Amino acid sequence: MDAHHLTRTDARRIAVRAQLLDLPRPTGLHEVARHLTVLQADPTAAVAPSADLVVWSRLGAEHRRGDLEDAVASGSLIELQGMLRPAEDIALFRAEMAVWPGTGDLIEWQRDTRDWLETNDGCRRDILDKLYDEGPLPSSALPDTTVLPWESSGWNNDRNVRMLLGLLVRRGEVAAAGYEGRDRLWDLAERVYPDVPVVPLDQALRIRDERHLRSLGIARRAGQAGERAVVEGLRGTWRVDPTYLDDTFTGRTVLLSPLDRLVFDRKRMEDLFEFDYQLEMYKPAAKRRFGYWAMPILHGDRLVGKLDATADRRAGVLRVDAVHEDEPFGKRLAAEVREEIEDLADWLELELEISCG
Repeated sequence: MDAHHLTRTDARRIAVRAQLLDLPRPTGLHEVARHLTVLQADPTAAVAPSADLVVWSRLGAEHRRGDLEDAVASGSLIELQGMLRPAEDIALFRAEMAVWPGTGDLIEWQRDTRDWLETNDGCRRDILDKLYDEGPLPSSALPDTTVLPWESSGWNNDRNVRMLLGLLVRRGEVAAAGYEGRDRLWDLAERVYPDVPVVPLDQALRIRDERHLRSLGIARRAGQAGERAVVEGLRGTWRVDPTYLDDTFTGRTVLLSPLDRLVFDRKRMEDLFEFDYQLEMYKPAAKRRFGYWAMPILHGDRLVGKLDATADRRAGVLRVDAVHEDEPFGKRLAAEVREEIEDLADWLELELEISCG
């Protein structure tokens, strides 16, 4: 089949529609989670936790703060590898867990990881026994009886229990089981995951690729899902979900989490939206251009600016330090952005304090 030929505008509108950021809005949390497939469980809450902001961007005031925590507590959403997913989707990962660290000829890092876990099998068993008897527990309550520490040049060096837990999640033996304050709790996977039929590995990988592309609309990496496309002015080929190839598009103005999937892949964001943006929370304050947790501003099919805001709950205010305009907003766009900021403050139940012009 010949590749579809798309303009950048076509591609942007497909991306926005696929992420449920157009009109009409979706109608509920589970619809959003099911369609997006993942909500990143990042604890940073300069404004609000990212997963909450992602859902609010889609649902608006219909999303109540606390709904995500309730969904996790009830088991309708499950955290896997740092992502909140609909519980039924665990069926698409169990076959992969069963063959960890992979099938066929393993590459060096897979062999090294397998060997490290086998060397520390005693610690693995100690952790599983502790969880069986007392779980759910934070990692600080789990024993470190490793005989060979985890070595790396990064910040995970010697973080043995942390690394073991990550591998046991990938093996399907341990699962995230909510939070106690800011501490993630862990438990045996069999007590967290729903008892659903396992989808065979090849079928599961195909379905995951299809749903991944359905949530993004257009992407460079989506396996064989969708159909080939080329985008005017960009090199190479893309994969596009053909259900978005009609001309239907009604845009709106939206404030986005910096971790929103529309902008999370920075290369894709730059290619399609030509948007200058970096998450600057790890930079020294003096080197930040846009702000610690600057929120991209979407208007229709374009990313047009960034909102530098902070939720100061102790003072009871949403403090706006800057609205960075990538292009002059004009009265209508400025009014729509102001309305979104006011809606955000109302949702957070904070007074709005604007210190910029």
